[in-house]
Amino acid sequence: MKVLVIGNGGREHAIAWKLKQSPLVSELFVAKGNAGIWEIAKKVDISPTDVKALADFAQKEGIDFTVVGPEAPLVEGIVDEFEKRGLKIFGPNREAAQLEGSKAFAKQFMEKYGIPTARYRTFTDFQEAKKYVEEVGAPIVVKADGLAAGKGAVVCESVEKAIETLYKFMNQKLFGKASEKVVIEDFLEGEEASYIVMINGDKYVSLPTSQDHKRLLDGDKGPNTGGMGAYSPTPVITPDVEKKIKKEIVERVIEGLKKEGIFYRGFLYAGLMITKEGPKVLEFNVRLGDPEAQPILMRIKNDLLQTLLDFYEGKDVKIEENPRWALDVVLASRGYPEKPEKGKIIHGLDMVRKLKDVVVFHAGTSKEGDFFVTSGGRVLNVCAYGNTLKEAKEKAYNAIRYICFEGMHYRKDIGDKAFKYLND
Repeated sequence: MKVLVIGNGGREHAIAWKLKQSPLVSELFVAKGNAGIWEIAKKVDISPTDVKALADFAQKEGIDFTVVGPEAPLVEGIVDEFEKRGLKIFGPNREAAQLEGSKAFAKQFMEKYGIPTARYRTFTDFQEAKKYVEEVGAPIVVKADGLAAGKGAVVCESVEKAIETLYKFMNQKLFGKASEKVVIEDFLEGEEASYIVMINGDKYVSLPTSQDHKRLLDGDKGPNTGGMGAYSPTPVITPDVEKKIKKEIVERVIEGLKKEGIFYRGFLYAGLMITKEGPKVLEFNVRLGDPEAQPILMRIKNDLLQTLLDFYEGKDVKIEENPRWALDVVLASRGYPEKPEKGKIIHGLDMVRKLKDVVVFHAGTSKEGDFFVTSGGRVLNVCAYGNTLKEAKEKAYNAIRYICFEGMHYRKDIGDKAFKYLND
């Protein structure tokens, strides 16, 4: 089969890597990809958001199945365009993608269908938003309504910080149209975790659990990023917590979508806060997480293409999990997330290829002559397997010692939050 992966990052490299292992794949294409993906797939020089051009390519090339990585093409309606032409594509349509495309839509949906989340208000007027923040105080969370590449949610420890964030979002239009409307919500105490399922109408199947590390610096300090590392599984989601997630969140989402007349087929990611009262939704994403996809896909034993095809066609599928742990550390550019430096030569990747149980997924990389160079904020995902989380962490950080590029930054504490739950 001819398969197309859409997207440029570490998540898409992991998807391509996993799909490539399927004997069903005769040719693998990527639009547009990165230097790591181009080693295993044919580059299609079309932007992931150029929906019409991608549909034209898929039609002309006879692509049998397409997997969408990032949120932007989904929100732009890539699934609607492909399906209109009879092309098979895995991902939710434009209407369903509003769950990520609009924070206000998602919050209203959760409120309507009793899905546990933080108390919130939506604003389009800066002065009104400012007044609300002054009334309720801090800590408080300010979110851009639209897509902001994982950087549109700011935890504000003070009222001053909240007002400054509102000013940047609403008056300076930091994320353009995406931040003209904001959602202000209560700060939730607890521990974050990620829960991802595949949905097809009434059916759903859960993927392995994971935990992301959103803040730039060790100890969850610094600005929010797209994610600085992740590991799978997470002991934060106990069997009891998972039961609640399924019953109070996933199944209520499916029921709500049905009542709204919205058909959903694709991945659904629930970014959760595990609070004393139970799991609450921080956000929904309509695709695999990044960097959660990397350790999750490393742990899934299934033939990914066969599983996606079967699920797409409405068959029951079972996800088989590798019992080993997987941990992913993101290597980022200096200046990330605001103004990442680019064009720095990456050294040491050949050495890492020789290491057992280590996989490097490229994110913001390109090729200049024979050299890999940085081309984005998050550059590489250094991932490792281990029989324990401690072993996976040691292998990943040991591999990082071989890699360097000017201004390289990474967190040293990925996975540490889990150790209080574990004996290893």
